Amino acid sequence: MVATQSGLAKRCWIGPNVGSGNSAKSSYLAPNMGEKAQNQQNQGKNTKSAISPTREENFPEWYQQVIKAADLAENSEVRGCMVIKPWGYGIWENIQRQLDQMFKETGHKNAYFPLLIPLSYLEKEAEHAEGFATECAVVTHHRLRAEKDETGKTRLIPEGKLSEPFVIRPTSETIIGATFARWVQSYRDLPLLINQWANVMRWEMRPRLFLRTAEFLWQEGHTAHETREEAITEMELILGVYEKFARDHLAIPVVTGAKSENERFPGADETLCIEAMVQDRKAIQAGTSHFLGQNFSKASGINFIGRDGKSEHAWTTSWGVSTRLIGTLIMAHGDDDGIIVPPRIAPSQIVILPITPKEDSKDSVLDASQALAKMLRQQEFHGESIRVEVDTRDLNGGVKNWEWIKKGVPLRIEIGPRDIESRKVAVTRRDRGPKDKEFIPKEDFIRSVSERLQDVQDNLLERARAFRDANIVRIDTREAFDAFFTPRNPNQPEIHGGFALCHWAGSNEDEEQIQKDLKVTIRCIPFGDEFAEEGTCFYTGKPSNRRVFFAKSY
Repeated sequence: MVATQSGLAKRCWIGPNVGSGNSAKSSYLAPNMGEKAQNQQNQGKNTKSAISPTREENFPEWYQQVIKAADLAENSEVRGCMVIKPWGYGIWENIQRQLDQMFKETGHKNAYFPLLIPLSYLEKEAEHAEGFATECAVVTHHRLRAEKDETGKTRLIPEGKLSEPFVIRPTSETIIGATFARWVQSYRDLPLLINQWANVMRWEMRPRLFLRTAEFLWQEGHTAHETREEAITEMELILGVYEKFARDHLAIPVVTGAKSENERFPGADETLCIEAMVQDRKAIQAGTSHFLGQNFSKASGINFIGRDGKSEHAWTTSWGVSTRLIGTLIMAHGDDDGIIVPPRIAPSQIVILPITPKEDSKDSVLDASQALAKMLRQQEFHGESIRVEVDTRDLNGGVKNWEWIKKGVPLRIEIGPRDIESRKVAVTRRDRGPKDKEFIPKEDFIRSVSERLQDVQDNLLERARAFRDANIVRIDTREAFDAFFTPRNPNQPEIHGGFALCHWAGSNEDEEQIQKDLKVTIRCIPFGDEFAEEGTCFYTGKPSNRRVFFAKSY
């Protein structure tokens, strides 16, 4: 691995303060207490829930029903593509805006590149082309001809065949490489630090909203450097940005490390990743950062005159996260009443629900609600004005309350005539039970609102961290490995497995066989001395000097 010798790489495999003050090693190597953590996550599960089936009954279907109930997205008429609805897109907008600020703080600038990529560009980098060949959508004609059929209906016939087909952007290394080749002439033009926010298309046989769709939204960073060391530092820097964003903004603790050769990005010398555990104990690759060496610069002709006057190839990186983060968020924090959105990325952090039982008090309640919203918007949370919505729709109060529970808004406030009289507000946190209500003096609530939002954010992170750590286990034998990843009843949906931390000295073919047999892959080769120890590979019996993470994944 090219990255493991760096100080940053050693530090960024996990966020600080893991395991409630325990060392990273004791936290990660915890015994399998998955049942206990699951029970904590399922508080109140014996009461009637808003989502059916529950997570325990059928996790994949629960996920689809949460998206529907929270009004996040829906399938479109175009197979494999989704319509992201306002609440779901609002989450993406906050992810985009906050990540974009982090990129700019590290010296990156935004640009935009073509959606259509000449086929010959992909062919320049053979390994890259092979890796994406089966996922590409291809444009072959440049116009349509209208003609009437025998019934008089207009039919559109493709014509004007292109001399060279275009591929709809599956990723942009090749087209951006061609652009960089024009922009870079001298070492003085480097480093080149570019990010693009865009949509991409990769055909999916089994689409699933947010996790795998034919078209999705993402950011892709592309950089060019004078030296190999600078490019590796860039790759590690971005991994650290992703890990920090997942932890501090999404409240998702992640495992970080390097991908195995089988799982590496096509054409990369090295791929680093952040891997999240969700509540069915599977992994989601939530972000990747790639060291491309000189592979793409040679293919695209990114050359520069070095300090010694000689022509050299640039060293490049690429990195990205996508709307898959929203799917990860749902599976990491959701409960049997819907999604729970961490305050930092919630489109609305507070919703005010006016309670208007009588017509003669309606105006005063609405006025009080708007006045409170105005005062709350003057408060800040992480340097931004607090986002408040007043729900004045003419709907039953219980209906509105449950809609917002399912949407996962962090704080719900109810105001009625008696609350105005007592100068109190009824506050309910989404990370607690739906009936766990506090009556707080209005002025106290306004003063403490930022701390209350942060407490929700911190609680979600700690809860997800406890669940993850409880479901990471050491496994040293083939029998234990097979048992860990085999459901007791293969004919019914059943939550099982987790992250297995195993010694590994197998071949690429061995890794492929495990995937074929159990649908389990090496999620990452973690950084840190905690995982470097002498042992025996559970699969081959060969000597091993490091443990790696295995898991089932999305």
